[in-house]
Amino acid sequence: MNTDLVYPEKSASSGGGATSWQSIPWAKVETAVRKTQLRIAQATKDEDWRRVKRLQRLLVSSFNGRCLAVKRVTENQGKKTPGVDGITWGTPNAKACAVKTLSETRGYRPKPLKRVWIPKPGRKEKRPLGIPVMLDRAMQALHLLALEPVVETTSDPKSYGFRPDRSTADAMTELFHLLAPQTGAQWILEADIKGFFDNINHDWLSRNVCMDKMMLRKWLKAGVIDRQQYSATTAGTPQGGIISPCLANATLNGLEIQLKRYLAELLGKTKARKTRIQVIRFADDFVVLAESKVLLEEVVRPWIERFLAERGVELSRAKTHLTHIVDGFDFLGWNFRKYVPKSPYRKPKLLIKPSKKNAQAFYQRVSEVIKGSGALTQEALIAQLNPILRGWANYHSPVVAKKTFSKLENLIFWRLWRWAKRRHPKKSANWIRKKYFHHIGGRTRVFAHPYTNRKGERAYRELYHLPGTPIVRHKRLPVDYQPYDAEHELKWETLRVQRQQHKLRFRKQIRSLYIRQKGVCALCGHPVTKETGWHDHHVIRRVDGGPDTLQNRVLLHPNCHAQVHSRGGVKVTLKWSGIRMRSIKEKYAGQMNL
Repeated sequence: MNTDLVYPEKSASSGGGATSWQSIPWAKVETAVRKTQLRIAQATKDEDWRRVKRLQRLLVSSFNGRCLAVKRVTENQGKKTPGVDGITWGTPNAKACAVKTLSETRGYRPKPLKRVWIPKPGRKEKRPLGIPVMLDRAMQALHLLALEPVVETTSDPKSYGFRPDRSTADAMTELFHLLAPQTGAQWILEADIKGFFDNINHDWLSRNVCMDKMMLRKWLKAGVIDRQQYSATTAGTPQGGIISPCLANATLNGLEIQLKRYLAELLGKTKARKTRIQVIRFADDFVVLAESKVLLEEVVRPWIERFLAERGVELSRAKTHLTHIVDGFDFLGWNFRKYVPKSPYRKPKLLIKPSKKNAQAFYQRVSEVIKGSGALTQEALIAQLNPILRGWANYHSPVVAKKTFSKLENLIFWRLWRWAKRRHPKKSANWIRKKYFHHIGGRTRVFAHPYTNRKGERAYRELYHLPGTPIVRHKRLPVDYQPYDAEHELKWETLRVQRQQHKLRFRKQIRSLYIRQKGVCALCGHPVTKETGWHDHHVIRRVDGGPDTLQNRVLLHPNCHAQVHSRGGVKVTLKWSGIRMRSIKEKYAGQMNL
């Protein structure tokens, strides 16, 4: 596999290329790109499309934008995965050369995608991925910087997939707030789009996506090479391209807003509000809530089918159906169901639990790891299982999952017991228990490997304890939040603290800030205590491209925090921040609120 990019007439010398890449001031680059993105978002909000296009051209042709695009494709998880040309950018010289190449768009022609098939979670089916070459990935990343502010500004309020600062947990929390009240919607349309990414209409994308039309058409028509056979692409956008999720969101944007507008025109605003219509979407998966089954069947579903038909896609008849909230439905790996008590004096209660299908897929994955670990030691097996167990448990930690955790813990124990018995078929059960399972902290039969730590004491590397995962409810995201609006910066910082407080890593960071500031507020200099409260403030706002590093964060009293943000970007002296002023000023070149 090639790890360098060779353009003899374009590339600098090896030494010069390496020096230029390594000397790029990334903080200044990210701040400059962020400023242009904010201007694009504001122009989109004002519906000044001529200005939007001018700013997009400015960003795409800028040195800062090209640097950030190359940085993104050379630092993500797919950085070592080549396209059909076998090239990756693994050296500073290759990256510096790529920055220069991105500026030369005349004659640019994307290469076909490399088809890769990956298994779908919990199924025998496989999902097709299209892997672009590195140059095409970087070009997509560059245009994505200019497209994302437009898509974010025009997105539906309750769309949560592939968007900054949004997650499946946000979609789940929003559904809880809509369904839990006694006056909540009773009927749910579970929608499934048939082959969404493979069937999006190219002409619709070219007409409606606000970006360079010629460049977009080139990517859409690049073709695919599967098992050394070339095939043209007449529809769809490939799963695997950096820009594909953003194009998918752009395709489905308007599903919520336009549906509500249509119902308001059809029924009148007052009656439309009483229907309790809501659309919760995560990428191409969505559910529609309503008070009436008839409304969903006769009005909403036909409208959605027309909306999707314009974009070249359709609902799957086999997988799209109506469900009552008492019967429950599955969405994003969770089961949402309102349980009706037998007593007439008690009210129905909505519970969100891990879905049976999701739990079965998880257990099957754990079982396969254990079965395929024949030659592994106990310590190596624990190292393989812990990330899987911890990741799945953290995903379900905001819902009612303790009972599911306990059941799976028991099933995994017996699976590990059989693994130990296979390794030592002639040993007794008591011998196996003493060797592999221990008493730790009041817990019995803990699968753990004993070792001696640095202090010479006996310690254990133990398997992650599923029932020990704390259940912490996810804080609701403001519906109107979007990351390219400076007005939401204070709300997001407050919400971020509330969401992170229970995490050990976050508590350690706050402790470091508290020690650095000697226990006082960075603005007023008065003590920060449990009674006064505190907020975690970004010196350079996140909306302006400020990072999450400790060097860019301070602790403020809630009132002081509101006072800083009320000045709208005007410089504020944070006298007691404890930040070394010279180093941060040089790094951010006057962009601070200090």
